[in-house]
Amino acid sequence: MRNLGVTQRVEFIESYNERRDCLDQNWSKLAFELGFNPIPLANIKPRNVAQYLKDLHLDAIILSGGNSLTCIDANAKDAAVERDNFEIELIKQAIKLNIPLLGVCRGLQIINHYFGGNLSPIEGHVAVKHELVQCTNAFVFSNRVNSYHNWSIAKGDLANDLKVLAADEEGHCEALHHQKYKIMAIMWHPERESPFLSKDIQFMKEFLK
Repeated sequence: MRNLGVTQRVEFIESYNERRDCLDQNWSKLAFELGFNPIPLANIKPRNVAQYLKDLHLDAIILSGGNSLTCIDANAKDAAVERDNFEIELIKQAIKLNIPLLGVCRGLQIINHYFGGNLSPIEGHVAVKHELVQCTNAFVFSNRVNSYHNWSIAKGDLANDLKVLAADEEGHCEALHHQKYKIMAIMWHPERESPFLSKDIQFMKEFLK
């Protein structure tokens, strides 16, 4: 079975004075559904990432959700600069090693940031579902998806090297891919659906193969 690396959110546990790497157990269930061994990735120092990836022999990587980007609000309670630094280097090394990289929610946001894009605040997109507008036939997505984010990629926010695959009804980017590298991202959370949506499984298998 192939290996799927999944990044983890950082949570500060005040009573223990600990910063912990955490991952929803649904990611492991989804990884097995996709035909992968799930491997949670620690938020390590950027200088160690290249060797880390070589030792893990990853076949694909998912940048999961959670944590505000420090480039948006460094003072946010859930901001985690160590995660930002790790994932930025992870994107760089995934490109170098030609490892398929899929971003989810925050993962889409940091991919857009990495390539020079911006983010805009958005309301009414937390713990709701909304319609999805397909912008290309490259992948087939569900017509209705979940939403758990306060920041969006409006029409003028997208990095130049990225292309929109799907949007919401107001035109905010909901899925994208890089026009050269094996990089794709979505704004919804496939791991939070029960059961998993068949179209999510289909496009993820197709992209991560």
